[in-house]
Amino acid sequence: MRIRLSAPIFENPIPLVVIAGPTATGKSEVAVEVALRLDGEIISADSMQVYRGMDIGTAKLSPEERKKIPHHLIDVVDPAENYSVANFQEQASQLIKDIHSRNKLPILAGGTGLYINAVIDDYYFPSGLLNSEVRQHLAQIGKEMGPEALHRRLAEIDPESAARIQPNDLRRIVRALEVFHLTGQPLSTFHRKKDFSPPRYHLAMFGLYCPRHILYERINQRVEEMVHRGLVEEVKKLLREGCAPSATALQAVGYKEIIDYLHGYYNLETAVELIKRNTRRLAKRQMTWFKRDKRIRWFDITQFSSPQHLAAKICKEICDTFNSGVK
Repeated sequence: MRIRLSAPIFENPIPLVVIAGPTATGKSEVAVEVALRLDGEIISADSMQVYRGMDIGTAKLSPEERKKIPHHLIDVVDPAENYSVANFQEQASQLIKDIHSRNKLPILAGGTGLYINAVIDDYYFPSGLLNSEVRQHLAQIGKEMGPEALHRRLAEIDPESAARIQPNDLRRIVRALEVFHLTGQPLSTFHRKKDFSPPRYHLAMFGLYCPRHILYERINQRVEEMVHRGLVEEVKKLLREGCAPSATALQAVGYKEIIDYLHGYYNLETAVELIKRNTRRLAKRQMTWFKRDKRIRWFDITQFSSPQHLAAKICKEICDTFNSGVK
């Protein structure tokens, strides 16, 4: 049964629901249930689900599951293409307006904190700051000394950016260092919201979590299921189709470990254990990011019997938020 908001959806600022949290907490399933009840549409805020062909390792809902509710920004680019947070910001912002214009409720759901904040806080990105000489010089250093060396340099001048960029993601490390070299300011300063700007959206933000030992059990089980469902074959297919192992998409947790296994650096059992470990580390970074945002109302998923039960509670909170002050 669908619940209708008593407040008119056409209001200023636009109402926007955000469902965030670390990986393996069931955000996608809960978002679908919320959308069903409140006549919403879902915008995925996952930096890896934008890539086509990366289904198992990114834990996408199946096409059948996504048919229940319109989903956006899933499968929008090929893995060999570059896709940035600035791309996401522009596309998601336009989608929110479009969904709202059709009298539907936009729901931004996912675990990529930078993507979410770029949309709701209107981050500014210095798209015009590019210098091929600087970039090439830094890239050459990275090839000679390894990306970890550049990452350590980045941690010294811009710890905020270093915390969100993987130590082996040479392209993003070079980009952050390039911005600092050209402007004298850390990239993270450009990512912060504009001062004195009015709120872009009427927000209802929710975070899903569970005790750490339970989350780690869920992560370990999910990784085992991914391997059973064919993660290795998915990676092989991406490589056969011409996606370079160095592509940003294939630096995602779950893909880079399988690539190293395929290159003979270690056996499959070791690869699986590394995926589990690196996913646990990812979840920890995600929680650190989201916990800083005091607008988020947190729910322990273990206190609810099902995604439907949790979604019902979130829907009540949403209605209370958007209907407050309505006569």
